[in-house]
Amino acid sequence: MSTVPGRGQPTPYTRGREDGPVRSICEVLAYRKIGAYHQLTIVAPDIAARATPGQFVSLAVEGGGTILRRPFSITGVSQHGPWAGTIDVVLDVVGPGTAWLAGRSKHDVVDVVGPLGRGFPLPRQPATCLLVGGGYGAAPLLYLAAQLQHRGHRVDLLFGAKTGERIFNAIEGKRQASSTRFTTEDGSFGTQGRVTDVLPDIATSTGAEAIYACGPMGMLAAVAAQARERRLPCQVSVEELMGCGVGVCNTCVVPYRRRDGLANVRACYEGPVLDAKRVVWEAIGTTAMAGEPVEQGDAS
Repeated sequence: MSTVPGRGQPTPYTRGREDGPVRSICEVLAYRKIGAYHQLTIVAPDIAARATPGQFVSLAVEGGGTILRRPFSITGVSQHGPWAGTIDVVLDVVGPGTAWLAGRSKHDVVDVVGPLGRGFPLPRQPATCLLVGGGYGAAPLLYLAAQLQHRGHRVDLLFGAKTGERIFNAIEGKRQASSTRFTTEDGSFGTQGRVTDVLPDIATSTGAEAIYACGPMGMLAAVAAQARERRLPCQVSVEELMGCGVGVCNTCVVPYRRRDGLANVRACYEGPVLDAKRVVWEAIGTTAMAGEPVEQGDAS
């Protein structure tokens, strides 16, 4: 693994932007298991100072013979108190790289680049916000919920997963929101079914004025369709496989409707948060829109 002098000391990763990403060798402050998932609290003050809900970090890993970093949503940021300058990331073990990260313990170091990508835009006026998460895709929504509440918005949560073990941090979700609802496909926790089965009733009962969603692409497409039917603004954090994480390799493109026509935008750079009504959901996973990506920063 490559290193830079000093733990937690940043080196510029992009130039010309004081709020842009940095690379740091960071110390692990804490590890804990949350259901089926693993959470690392990492000392990264320069990343914490720049981060917004919906952005992610890219971590270097060992094991499995790969040199690619792994992207992880920022689950929480602490800028005050005894853990000031830390970020939380959550991971699910799916291979040797994530297994290596899950094996980190207090005082180990990890190589971190961030914050990366585009985060969630927040309402300008007080609004009732419904946050919809699937599996550990719900993780960045708790960070978003805290920021929305801090700005005087009402927050309602709807989290779903295949099993109760894979519902992300239900206890914290209940603490963060005015109301919570959980669904599981096997009925082991909350209502049996999927989040989209109960979303219409919850949107009506809470008076939702905006929807934010993060989870599997199929779920996001269904949430986007329901938001469109109700004429509600909807922001989604898309899940696409990322190679470089900085907009160079073009492996994470998403078909998107810009004001000047159709284009492929990069989930790692123009996203991962995108306007749901502009994503061409029916073209995802096809070659129908193969072509050059948009210029960096242009997802208008």
